[in-house]
Amino acid sequence: MTTVDLTSAVVVGGLFAIGFHLLLQRSLMRLLFGFLVLGHSTNLLVLLAAGPPGRPPITGYAHGKDSFADPLPQAMALTAIVITFGISILLLALVYRGWLLLGHDEVRDDVEDRRLGESEHPGFPGDTAGEPEEAPGRTTREAPRGTPGKGEER
Repeated sequence: MTTVDLTSAVVVGGLFAIGFHLLLQRSLMRLLFGFLVLGHSTNLLVLLAAGPPGRPPITGYAHGKDSFADPLPQAMALTAIVITFGISILLLALVYRGWLLLGHDEVRDDVEDRRLGESEHPGFPGDTAGEPEEAPGRTTREAPRGTPGKGEER
């Protein structure tokens, strides 16, 4: 393994680590950036797996079958770029919509999900087995009973 191959492998591994770290954050913009970094690192991995750079394309004047560049990894990288771009635009639209509705891009814990998970799996940490159940409270998205919701008349 040459120094260039080792350096490339370390760079691609670092990009994957950074991308996964950003995907695990609670901020939607960091999630978007993590997805973008993962897309770029995947493209680099595919192109590095294709072999050494600088070989002529199939229509070039090379001697022997092994001296031509393989077009399949290049086509896969181009396809991955287009797919990454489309999904990135979708995620950007969802982040923008969430920012407009909530005023921030932080993903909160879902209290109802946590309560249901604890009741379905007794014995897990945080389980309240043996204690009387509390009446479920309102979630932050529900409107109080006395006020009409959005689109309802008073």
